[in-house]
Amino acid sequence: MDSQLIIFALYFVVVFLIGWYSMRATTSESDYWIAGGKLGWGVGGATMAATHTSAGTFIGTIGVIYAVGWSFAWVLISIPLAYWFMVAVLAPRFTKVKELTLPAFLQRRYDSKTTRGIGAVIILIATVVYVQAQIVAGGLVANIVFGIPTTTGMVVFTIILLIYTVLGGMLAVAYTDFLQMVIMVLGTIVSVPLAVSHFGGFGNMIELVHAIKPLTFSWSGFSTSLLITMGLAFFLGSVATPEKVVRLYAMKDMRTIRRGILLTIILVTGINLLVFILGLAAMVLFPILPTGDLAMPVIARAVLPTFIGTIMLAAVTSAMMSTVDSLLLVAGSALSEDIYQNLIHTNATEKRRLLVARIGIVIVGVIPLLLILGGFAKGELIQFIVVLFTAIMAAGFFTPVVGGIVWKRANKHGAIASMVGGVLMTGVWKVYGDPTIYPVLPGFILSVLLFVIVSLATKAPEDKLWKPYFDK
Repeated sequence: MDSQLIIFALYFVVVFLIGWYSMRATTSESDYWIAGGKLGWGVGGATMAATHTSAGTFIGTIGVIYAVGWSFAWVLISIPLAYWFMVAVLAPRFTKVKELTLPAFLQRRYDSKTTRGIGAVIILIATVVYVQAQIVAGGLVANIVFGIPTTTGMVVFTIILLIYTVLGGMLAVAYTDFLQMVIMVLGTIVSVPLAVSHFGGFGNMIELVHAIKPLTFSWSGFSTSLLITMGLAFFLGSVATPEKVVRLYAMKDMRTIRRGILLTIILVTGINLLVFILGLAAMVLFPILPTGDLAMPVIARAVLPTFIGTIMLAAVTSAMMSTVDSLLLVAGSALSEDIYQNLIHTNATEKRRLLVARIGIVIVGVIPLLLILGGFAKGELIQFIVVLFTAIMAAGFFTPVVGGIVWKRANKHGAIASMVGGVLMTGVWKVYGDPTIYPVLPGFILSVLLFVIVSLATKAPEDKLWKPYFDK
């Protein structure tokens, strides 16, 4: 326990120092929100990968594979395709005009404060949903490592995140993400061979999995329609979620973006493949866990050597923190730039807007914790909360963002209808729809239909709105 406390204490000290340094280096809103648009491909690609790699990867994915088998792995094939689409189709036009937030892009492209405000509200709703999953995972890790109550762990995890994110903004987030990605890579590379060695090799482990859960490598864990629609959620959400696309603004130029995204694909795909193996190992080692979300923490505590297990749990913590800090930053920008400055106090000073942003980050970080303590989403596997967030973001943003840079005729009426209709349909389908079809499909279909039909039925946009994104 003493060595675990020392490792985690050192880790958090480094994180706080990065936050403090970043606060001193932050001199403008551009620094705070997009790191001044000067990130290189190494830090840019690592922060993109770290933002993607969350509790949904290290706890949620392992938990789902533990519960239903390997079939879930097919869903994640969509992720490299999504990043290819981002760099080949979205980035070249999307970054022609740099903004501080995704809703600011929506306002510029569609000449509509309403569009920007709706985008900000969607971000806030989706962030609250997603951060809940990470806070729950933080409580699980704290309980396994330190033996403290899960609730206490969730509170401490939230406080630590809020401190360094509020202090340093995007600079703090980018540099801590780089550190956290290094820990994640080292943790998985070292842990997987040690876990497999308990079976005398990978082949023996596969045989034992077949013996214990014969259907693990079949499609029967999920219906085909659910697998396909969850894959669609990951694809669409990975392309258009605000915490991802704002990193396109944070990197220096298209050459940097291409190299950074290539690094992202390598890191994300490699880590996912390794955690799949840990999920299979957990099936054999701990066949009767009460929930699959405990598989990763239990492996780290009971199977791996103390030092390696602690590093692995630090990697899990890094995954959670690297995602939540990005989302809190996006939510803070939504409150400060897209709601407060855009709709409430248009003449607010930069200092005042940054103050509002920091207060907003705290509020958005505390609300998910209060919802969890109140019993909201109790019993949900972490990965399913993550996919719901992805579905909301995909239905709300993919069509107006991608459509805005590939279709000149798109206008504000179509964008608004698309965003509102897509998110509402996603929510309605989640509650009342067929559970074998994930809500992203009906939400996405409706958003596309409304985008096209309403745009064509209303006045065409002025040329000056779409020209900056189409000029060579």
